[in-house]
Parts: sequence; C-alpha cells; structure tokens
Amino acid sequence: MNYEIKQVDKFKFIEEGEGEPLILLHGLFGALGNFNDLIKYFRDHYKVVVPMLPLLDLDLLHTSVGGLQKYVHRFLEFRDYKNVHLLGNSLGGHVGLLYVLKHPERIKSLILTGSSGLFENGMGDTYPKRGDYEYIKKKAEVTFYDPQTATKEIVDEVYETVNNRLKAIKVIALAKSAIRNNLGEELNQIKQPTLLIWGNNDAVTPPFVAREFQKLIPNSELHFIDKCGHAPMMEVPDEFNRILHKFLTKLNEPAAVA
Repeated sequence: MNYEIKQVDKFKFIEEGEGEPLILLHGLFGALGNFNDLIKYFRDHYKVVVPMLPLLDLDLLHTSVGGLQKYVHRFLEFRDYKNVHLLGNSLGGHVGLLYVLKHPERIKSLILTGSSGLFENGMGDTYPKRGDYEYIKKKAEVTFYDPQTATKEIVDEVYETVNNRLKAIKVIALAKSAIRNNLGEELNQIKQPTLLIWGNNDAVTPPFVAREFQKLIPNSELHFIDKCGHAPMMEVPDEFNRILHKFLTKLNEPAAVA
C-alpha cells in the first residue's frame, strides 16, 4: 500500500487519519513496509504519523541514538503534536525511550516492540560483510521467525546499504551508539503507561530483554506473541493490532468511580 509522503520544511513523514497522534519510529533497517498493516488499521482511530528518520543522512558526529532523538524532538515541536502515543521498533524503540526520558510532557503512552536500550544481538563482529549477499540474506532472515518474511526486496535494501561505504560506516556508528547507550538505570523515571509487545522467538532482543524492561519501567505491561521474531507488527499484524488497540482503548476509558 502506498501512502503520501509529505515534506514540510526539512521533515518527511506520513500522516493518516485524525485523533490523538500515534507516532511510529522504525528501526535501523526499517522501512514504511514494516508499518503497513498498523497504519491501515489505526488510521481509522488515530492520527498515525511516521517520520522518516534520517538514519543515514545525519553528519557522522550526530549519527547516534541521541542525534535521532533530537531529530524526533524537533519534528514533534515543529508539528506541535500533543498527547502522543509513541511506538518504536528495535532502534526506533530506543529513540522513543530516550525521547520520553528527556521530553515526557508530550507523551501520553509508550509502546515498545523488540526495542534496544538494554541489550541486543548485533549483526556480529564480522558485520558488515560487503559483497557477500548470502551472508546478508541469512542475517536478515534471523530477524524473523519465518525466514520467508525476509523478502528479496528487504535483503536487497540491506545489501545495497552495507555495500555503500559511507552508509556502512553510519550503520556501524548507530549500532555502536545503541550498545553504548544503555538506559537500565534511567527507566524507572518513565511515568507513562508503557506497553511491551515482544516476539517469543526474537533472536535480536530476546524475551529476557522484554522481562527486564517490564521490571524496570514502573507502569508497564508485557505481551508475548508465539512464533514471532523481532518485528511483531510485520509478522503477526492482526495479533499486534489487537493487543495495541486494547491497550489504547483502556487508556482512554474514564477511571472507574469508587
């Protein structure tokens, strides 16, 4: 499904629907396709916004989780979104965590799925093997429970990125930044209701990472999905959307009168 990518000032983004903003932050090799089913479902209930994160367009000094957080901050300020439901997958979850810690006033709830910020298995010490298509293909397949989910289009995109020297350097910079930027000691400061949706077969941020997030974030709830890897919103969109919709609906219900 194709969505109109808007460009306002220096920001590129998708904005579909009306209501409270549901902002989606993609991961290191994320693309719009990752959120197709989510956008289609939730645009009938919320204003769904996907900013195009400049993962490989920032100067090298700002190619970091912190640099991406500052970009998201400028974008939210520029668009003046309030009462935001902030959802992040993988590196996008890490950026979302950093944002909530620094600018909690705009955020109504936080949703993390396969998020870095505590621990993640990288692409390995030998990454990126430039020119080795089969290696990249296997690494892409490990992201998902069903290797078939790693379509040729996805593999080709990753392969093209790591075979561009400057892009490869920036990918490594972001990956190293995510590992260095461990938020374990700060997560107890998050006051927003937080939803954790995790694949039981996530090999990148394994299930123990989700349990640790739940332990450290005070007002959090955790849902595991079986036969699912690192990108639940792609692999099991119906189940993912059901869990998320129930969480958001509950947030907007008036508190029960004692």
